[in-house]
Amino acid sequence: MVLNKAPPLKAKQLQHFYIAEEQSIYLLSHKDATKLKQWVELCQQQLVQLGYEQVTLLGKGAYGFVFTAKQISSNENQPFEVFKFSRINLPQHVQDRLADEADIQARLIHPQIPNVFDYQKIKRQCILHMARAPGIDLEQLSHKIGPLPAELVVNIAIQLADILMYLRTPANHADNKPVVHGDIKPSNIVYDETTGKVQLIDWGSSVVAQLDIDKQSTSQNVMDLMSSDLQHSNARLGDVYFIGPEQLNGGLSSPRFDEQGLAATLYALASGQSCRYGNKVITPNSLGLPKLLANVLTGMLSDDEKLREQAGDYFFSHINYLKNMVMPEQVVKAHTPALIPVWVKPKGEEIDTVVYGSRKSFLRESSEREKLTHIDDVQLDKYYKNYLMGMGDNEKAFIAALSRLGNFPVVGGLAIRWEKDGVYIDSNLSLFDPSLKASFESAVNNMIYLAQGIFRVGVIKSCLFNARNTLHVERKSRDLPFIASPEQSLPFEISDVPELDDETRLHSYFEDGKDPDEYLYLPDEIMAVLARLNLIHHTGCIIFEVLPKHLKIHSYLMLLNHDKQAEFSQCLAELLALLPTIKGLGISGFMKLPYKDTRFFEHITCLPEHYYPKNPKKLLS
Repeated sequence: MVLNKAPPLKAKQLQHFYIAEEQSIYLLSHKDATKLKQWVELCQQQLVQLGYEQVTLLGKGAYGFVFTAKQISSNENQPFEVFKFSRINLPQHVQDRLADEADIQARLIHPQIPNVFDYQKIKRQCILHMARAPGIDLEQLSHKIGPLPAELVVNIAIQLADILMYLRTPANHADNKPVVHGDIKPSNIVYDETTGKVQLIDWGSSVVAQLDIDKQSTSQNVMDLMSSDLQHSNARLGDVYFIGPEQLNGGLSSPRFDEQGLAATLYALASGQSCRYGNKVITPNSLGLPKLLANVLTGMLSDDEKLREQAGDYFFSHINYLKNMVMPEQVVKAHTPALIPVWVKPKGEEIDTVVYGSRKSFLRESSEREKLTHIDDVQLDKYYKNYLMGMGDNEKAFIAALSRLGNFPVVGGLAIRWEKDGVYIDSNLSLFDPSLKASFESAVNNMIYLAQGIFRVGVIKSCLFNARNTLHVERKSRDLPFIASPEQSLPFEISDVPELDDETRLHSYFEDGKDPDEYLYLPDEIMAVLARLNLIHHTGCIIFEVLPKHLKIHSYLMLLNHDKQAEFSQCLAELLALLPTIKGLGISGFMKLPYKDTRFFEHITCLPEHYYPKNPKKLLS
């Protein structure tokens, strides 16, 4: 393995340890949360012993955890470095991918690809040490400001095209074969706001291409061709929200994979989404992009493979048109206010939003999970657990848009009802960070546009709650009852101003009957208390999640009728006292909006066309 030169490591080595599966620490059991904290602290301690300071957890994914740190030095400008640790509880062949990642990334010499310094394996723990790309990843930037300005999208497109041209040109590589990144998406592109440059990171899905862009084998000679396995793909899955159909369906690896990741990424950044699937409703031609780029993205995201390839070829052959396009530094993108009410409140205590959605099964067309049984990949469960595999593209995009709301500090609820004449939405959304208002409202509007593009009859209810308020009750075995400790209670807020009951407009916990997607049966005693709670004017949600040894009660509750505070507290206390009556496993949730304030939206097939102005300077003046 060829590694780039780096500052020498100290003689001390990192010890053997590993980190639990990815999940919000506030949703873990006490035991698992403690383990996670200990492992993170151990990582930090080990890096400190190696002579590093300012050690922080940079991120985590399906395969590993990433820390950043800088060497202790008198030089204040000492750069940060990155340490990627494999999850030791994954199968060995999956952990070994970190060695493959180190090998491929170390061979790539390009100013916009981070240098690899070292790779080591200590007992079963694999560690990759590399340079840190300066700046903020584009998923974070998108979350911060919403859809990116067209000027920035074009700038990113030009830079990514340059990186992909380097990767797909055989002469740039020692074995004369193209390299495929395999996981191009906003969170794997880091943007330095001071220089305007991007870097492509996270090479965990990278492979040497089996086919070139003309679908010819990359094998160099007859012996090579005979020994290569062209019946099986060497490709890794990548993020299924961004990869193209060929990669998703297990095709032989090709630079075309990265074309698809590029197109999906540019589309997601321009539209303020977290996936590629919404392009039929929120089309590339509706995003205010230059017409050339919008048309190319439309072709690259097409369902027709031949059209996708023609559009990809056109993009690379016409990249100079984009480079020569006259675009002022920034034309301010017009912000569209939220189409449903959004209450913006001052930033208070930290909120870890979790989106719980029910009644999603009606969005499925079929159960297609068996089509992916041949793919041995740890990311499948991560992305397909919410029925996505059996949905059409518009439905997938809608669920992804709903999930994106959970990236914001927001609590509340949504009830979305599809009828033949259109979409009816009841909502109560409170955002606790005014600086994210434009981005959040854009995310809400995207969700509504995608809902308008779904032609079905059914209901989805979604609760947004703060995971930090989740109540945890544990038991030693499944035969024992769940018993809340005396100091535990269900939290609730009291509204600033009391609201009088208007019985004709009150929303109920029980409006839609039993949820077909929920499989926890709550005993009659608990249902009776919930019925009493339902009569008290309040808003919020309460969700019971029962695991073999762990009960979680997720909630967001706000009392609106101040006169009923004692009765409200009594009901919540009774719910906790009745926990021992719960016998089954599963989840059951209830949501209550403050009032019925239904907004109606007609169905649409797609948004109207909207392009970047031909004379942007005139617009500025």
